[in-house]
Amino acid sequence: MAAQPDNVQNPLAVDFCGLAFSSPIVLLSGCVGFGEEYTRVAGFSNRDVGAIVLKGTTLAPRLGNPPHRLCETPMGMLNAIGLQNPGVAHVVEHILPGLDFTETRFIANVCGSTIEEYAEVARRFDDSSIDAMEINISCPNVKEGGVAFGNYPEMSARVVAACRRVTRKPLITKLSPNQTDIRENARQCIDAGSDALAVINTIMGMAIDVRTRRPVIGNIQGGLSGPAIKPIALLKVHQVYEVAGPRNIPIIGQGGITSATDAIEFMVAGASAVGVGTALFYEPLACRQINAGIAGYLREHGMKSVSELVGSLRTGKDTQDTPLAG
Repeated sequence: MAAQPDNVQNPLAVDFCGLAFSSPIVLLSGCVGFGEEYTRVAGFSNRDVGAIVLKGTTLAPRLGNPPHRLCETPMGMLNAIGLQNPGVAHVVEHILPGLDFTETRFIANVCGSTIEEYAEVARRFDDSSIDAMEINISCPNVKEGGVAFGNYPEMSARVVAACRRVTRKPLITKLSPNQTDIRENARQCIDAGSDALAVINTIMGMAIDVRTRRPVIGNIQGGLSGPAIKPIALLKVHQVYEVAGPRNIPIIGQGGITSATDAIEFMVAGASAVGVGTALFYEPLACRQINAGIAGYLREHGMKSVSELVGSLRTGKDTQDTPLAG
């Protein structure tokens, strides 16, 4: 999206936890490396997105899971990378200085196997140029940490509280769909100090090679993403918005967004921003198309800002059944 003069309002602009996003689109962790992978694609620009979430980062370097790590599925993809990363010290000292913070916002993805590790990674990022942090308490493809923390509200809240004590930067907690009551988890994370929520992380799944009768993924299980999980993600955003909306806690809605229509659905359900990830693997310029589609929708319906869409779901029996979109 081209830069606009200061006196021209950008209808796609979002105020997210005090951070100015030029677009509601957020590029999701693990899909764009450390913010540089798609810059080599002709026509791609970081200026087309409001923020980029960097690859999951732990205290020490990690090699990740054994192969295979990716598997295409009907309308989706399984991944089990296992948080391969060079460690927080390398990211802060060598990667962040090379990012152009004038183009977009950059959000660190904080990971750990213990509460103490989460807190230390957050502390390291606090003393850096990063704009915000996403607490990854719900990664479904590591054998320790994430799943246990993300599936139990009390544990989730303890991780958030530990990170809150070491930073004043905005904290975004990434919620797991693989739990009994996502509303309760959201409530406890907010009470513990989370400034925003990302809903949802991938859903646990697996694939089997019938020729060998072995799991396709070396880790056996992985995280399912893509259009296949969109209906589940939409419902979870709606449920979390019931808790977060009244407290003015913004949500990044994510899970299968590939078009402007998908993005609008998530905002209507309660998301202030929308995450795009798997779609980039087959259409690197999807963000530009989504921006254009959202802007066109706003013009068609006489809306001046995407904020007018957030939480506008009509559920009462007395509402009109006339479709909002032509």
